Amino acid sequence: MDKPIEKKKGLALAFTSKALPYWFGGFMAIFIIWLIFRDDSSTLRVNADTLTISEVSAGEFNDYIRVSGQVHPMTTIQLSPRESGIVEEIVIEEGTQVKAGDVIIRLSNDDLDMEILNSEANLAEKENALRNTMIQMEQEKMQLSLNILELETEVKRKGRTLESQKRLFNDGLIGKEEYLRSEEDYTLYCKKLEVTLARAEQDSIYRTVQIQQMEESLKNMKLNMQRIRNRKENLAVKAPIDGELGLLEVVLGQSIGSGAKIGQINALDSYKIEALIDEHYIDRVSAGLTATFERQNETYDAVIRKVYPEVRSGKFQADFKFSGEQPANIRTGQTYYLNLQLGQPESAVLIPRGTFYQKTGGKWIYVVSPDGGKAVKREIRIGRQNPQYYEVLEGLEPGEKVITSGYDNFGDNEVLIF
Repeated sequence: MDKPIEKKKGLALAFTSKALPYWFGGFMAIFIIWLIFRDDSSTLRVNADTLTISEVSAGEFNDYIRVSGQVHPMTTIQLSPRESGIVEEIVIEEGTQVKAGDVIIRLSNDDLDMEILNSEANLAEKENALRNTMIQMEQEKMQLSLNILELETEVKRKGRTLESQKRLFNDGLIGKEEYLRSEEDYTLYCKKLEVTLARAEQDSIYRTVQIQQMEESLKNMKLNMQRIRNRKENLAVKAPIDGELGLLEVVLGQSIGSGAKIGQINALDSYKIEALIDEHYIDRVSAGLTATFERQNETYDAVIRKVYPEVRSGKFQADFKFSGEQPANIRTGQTYYLNLQLGQPESAVLIPRGTFYQKTGGKWIYVVSPDGGKAVKREIRIGRQNPQYYEVLEGLEPGEKVITSGYDNFGDNEVLIF
């Protein structure tokens, strides 16, 4: 006789084969809900004591950068010898204050000495030649004067003879030929006298011109001689202005060419500060911007006088001049740290500077939760920066706390558990 099978009821029904599809469907629904609502953030446990946590604040952003610069004289004059030579003596050492005209080094030049001797010999020869020429001219002048006297005497004699011959010819006592010969002799000597007088006049003019030329030549030779002697004086290299001998690159026995740079004189009446600035700010830095710096507990003002457009090794140069008193005991080569003002202060959201920026580039930051138990990565946008603060444009609110120390050990984790 068959035994009737009783149907399962209640809790037992949930464990039957017919209930398996329902169990499967329920598990799938729970799994899907878990996938939807689970926290995918990767986490990392860190020691809060090793972190720098800073508070986001609202305040005035002072738009300035900190640059370092070195003091240099406003005016520097190159020191160069006007004559080539060999260094015989170094009279003044580098770093010494000098007066205009002080001898710094002495040179020697054997070729110049020989040139002076040759010029003196040429001058003496020229003077002797001038004296001999003038003596010769004077002798010629005297001889010409004597010739004129003789001719004048002969003209007088020939004139008397002609008068006598004329009377005799008229009286028929002499022939016509003898009379004509007397007349021709008289005419000849008159012509000779006329020519000799003209020659004397021309010789006088010629002598005057020749003497002037020779005297001018002699004068030029004396002037050239003086210039050569002055070149001898140029072998003593002197300071052109009052100041400090800032550089002297010579040694005893060194051969130096004319015009070579051997040093410089620094004027001590005014100074400038030469600073190298990161090329990131080249569009914002211009002449006229002001800066301040501290020295011996005193604050001094400076202003940019010149900006050099060339960029070298990622930096460009700007020159500052003092816009007020200069620091006491200022020296060439001193280093000053200047706060260069790029703009007017403005209200902004600020976070202190930190090494986190090296990792994130200012695009994100870890924000500490209100309970202080963790920090979560958040995207932000940073604008300007100065030596103290970053300007936050988006992503943070005043009062929030962020981690500003380095992120090198955090990997790509989005949540940090303290």
